[in-house]
Amino acid sequence: RGGRPDCCGSDAPYRHPYQEYAKPTALIKIARFSFSILINFLYLQYKEKSMENIIWIQNYQSPCGELILGSLDGKLCLCDWMDENRRALIDRRLQKVLHARYETGESEVIVRAVAQLDEYFAGKRTEFDIPLLFAGTDFQRTVWNALLNIPYGKTVSYATLSQDLGKLKAIRAVAAANGANSISILVPCHRVIGSNQKLVGYAGGLPAKQWLLDLESSGRLF
Repeated sequence: RGGRPDCCGSDAPYRHPYQEYAKPTALIKIARFSFSILINFLYLQYKEKSMENIIWIQNYQSPCGELILGSLDGKLCLCDWMDENRRALIDRRLQKVLHARYETGESEVIVRAVAQLDEYFAGKRTEFDIPLLFAGTDFQRTVWNALLNIPYGKTVSYATLSQDLGKLKAIRAVAAANGANSISILVPCHRVIGSNQKLVGYAGGLPAKQWLLDLESSGRLF
């Protein structure tokens, strides 16, 4: 019947003793497939990590609260207040937009920023000349650039800022962008106040905002 009888006279189809090992079993195929997926995954992880930027960070203790400074590619991208809830929000945005991870360390731009912040808090500096890197939407960057035009010792209202931007009907959006500023002091969002001249919303807290405005209005330069 097409089979080859064995010594016992069976006419079952003949199978060579090593025929079972001639082809991989289903289990071996699955193992090889899984191993291939794992290798590809590890390679992609390695490739992604090797392409990741590094934001060098360092803490800075100001007279009105602790700040965290961060730099990337020779530019300052972070000078923000050490508020736990804010850190989770701002840090996640920066790392996503800049495709970077944080590492504690010093950089040339951070050293310069620390020196200029020291001068600012000592009442010896009214302007900063640190290169900045904005990590945000086009609208947010437009608002942050507008903040740079507010002179030392002066304040503007959210309404005025919105009007200057040609976004008078977008006061809330402008205020939200102001609040999302991650480079405090150098990008002076503390100089924006309510239309009634009252202090409203500040990442470092209203006492810090008042402290900064008092410093800038004291006239004790040099």
